[in-house]
Amino acid sequence: MLAVLGRRLFHPLLLLTLPHPCRQDLSMSTDVSGLIECRPGARLWGPDDEDSVWMDGIDLFLINMGNAYDGLACLFGIRNSFGFRPLAEDRGFPDDASDGLRRKFANCGGPHDVHGTTWLTWAELDTTDWQETDGSGTRTRASAAGIDTDWGRVWSVMRILSEVHGAENVRLVVWFD
Repeated sequence: MLAVLGRRLFHPLLLLTLPHPCRQDLSMSTDVSGLIECRPGARLWGPDDEDSVWMDGIDLFLINMGNAYDGLACLFGIRNSFGFRPLAEDRGFPDDASDGLRRKFANCGGPHDVHGTTWLTWAELDTTDWQETDGSGTRTRASAAGIDTDWGRVWSVMRILSEVHGAENVRLVVWFD
């Protein structure tokens, strides 16, 4: 059982604390929060059917404990001193978000306490040129946010969900504080 102590999560059996999933430590300047969603009905009935709604899948906090700035830069344009062309920058909060995502976003403070809210689908990630480099030509997307980084677990979950629900029906929604 996890307990909240201040801005940290505490698990009594593990005798350790983890950063709170929506609030950063004061010593850190940028933290990412978010959720993977999928739209199960879209593959069966089409994306415009009234039963094709987005459902919350898994909290990003459970599978990505990193916040390496080069990864945030190449994916979302956050702290982009590297000169990456971001994949999904400032798209905003999706109008058709799941109820679970809306609750999590509100619990993290919503639009007044976070910035850079955006999303990206597995279809976009699956067609990404992972060898594209930053502005200096020295770092690739793969080295910043590829499968061998903390993002690799996120991509694995999204890939598996896309095999079941279709690539356009799996997305990652993120925001920063």
